[in-house]
Amino acid sequence: MSAPPGVVLAVDVGTVRVGVAASDPHRILASPVETVAAPGHRRVAELVREREAVLVVVGLPTSMSGHASSASADMAREWVDVFTPLVAPVEVRLVDERLTTVAAAAALRASGKSARKGRSLVDQAAAVALLQGVLDTR
Repeated sequence: MSAPPGVVLAVDVGTVRVGVAASDPHRILASPVETVAAPGHRRVAELVREREAVLVVVGLPTSMSGHASSASADMAREWVDVFTPLVAPVEVRLVDERLTTVAAAAALRASGKSARKGRSLVDQAAAVALLQGVLDTR
């Protein structure tokens, strides 16, 4: 990851909710921040400023074969197009989010929480899974 040192925010974009997670300044651990109503551009931009984030990663829905061509992928790209000017000069990157929502729902079930009852938790957990994956590959 070639961004300057500091906090990284991750965003899991959905049609109804947007999950947000943040790293610690040393980029070791991803933690849930909040779930906002979609599209959530302004609130997420506020979180970037509040946490003094130096990079924002946004999940790009990608098929198991590696293709990012779907309505969900188009929605993520459009979200980034609107969001990026709100946080400039902070860099915004699309990153492969394969299986993050599945992993998040499984983790919630394992902790005894129902994914159905905690949909907003699933969105945050998906953002955490996305961000932790980015942090672990640096």
